[in-house]
Amino acid sequence: MKQSMLAIFIGFGIDLLAGDPHGFPHPVIAIGKMIRWLEKILRRIFPKTRRGEIAGGGLLWLITAVCAGAVPFFLLWLCGQIHPWLRLAAESVMCWQILAVKSLRDESMKVYNALESGDLEKSRYAVSMIVGRDTQRLDEAGIIRAAVETVAENASDGVAAPLFFLVLGGAPLGFFYKAVNTMDSMLGYTDPPYQNIGRIPARLDDLFNWIPARLCALLMLAAGALSGMDAKNGWRIFRRDRYCHASPNSAQTESVCAGLMGIQLAGDAWYHGILHRKKKIGDPIRPVKRQDIPDVCRLMYKTAVMALVIFCGVKALFFF
Repeated sequence: MKQSMLAIFIGFGIDLLAGDPHGFPHPVIAIGKMIRWLEKILRRIFPKTRRGEIAGGGLLWLITAVCAGAVPFFLLWLCGQIHPWLRLAAESVMCWQILAVKSLRDESMKVYNALESGDLEKSRYAVSMIVGRDTQRLDEAGIIRAAVETVAENASDGVAAPLFFLVLGGAPLGFFYKAVNTMDSMLGYTDPPYQNIGRIPARLDDLFNWIPARLCALLMLAAGALSGMDAKNGWRIFRRDRYCHASPNSAQTESVCAGLMGIQLAGDAWYHGILHRKKKIGDPIRPVKRQDIPDVCRLMYKTAVMALVIFCGVKALFFF
């Protein structure tokens, strides 16, 4: 257990320094390929009915989640049989690959840099790399909001939630969570052809993110208060707007972020050519501006460090 805790700190440090280097093999890519492969097979096997596709999605979820946790568990056990230091090194690398602090900042800052260059098309392309919505129609304000929303939401999905599961069960449980989150990202849509096969993956992602999303929202509120942001408004908007989203979890951190920064997020968005009507989050105390992107990145970094220290501290208090 102590070795896994040390691996989390080492992996977190590596992530802050290296992020996700391009060309470096990443297990989440393998998980994504597995999901696509299973989807093709299960669509052929199960009846092309609502119930058949839902059942296929459930089996896809089970196979992917079990494999994602079992493979690193076996690899770490094998490394431990050779030498404890080899296991520590392997788990540290795994923890690094599970976290996405620096890569989230780097990708969102590409949007900021493109906006600063005055190239709107380049900005739309950069934001399309980090959001699921269609970006062709976005103006500058829409691009900024999309980037800020993504950093705020992924402060939980890509940072706090992985840390939560890493602390609970080491790298195997961390990869289990990444598989759950990846299945939701790839299949959890309400539009054809995913509205049935993605139903169970989407619901289970909501379940596994329920606690981490709320913890992350409170940590983000604390990080904002320590940074001199408007914590009172952050708390007000959090209480009012934290359920203004189709997902029970996504607006938890988005609402805190909108309140702390005094801006309005969310609203209608296009997905796969279909307009989705969405509630707005926050009050437009001021218009969004480009500087909001690096500002929300700093807020995310502070939230990440607080999550690391507090999650590990609580576990150490109760188990060591």
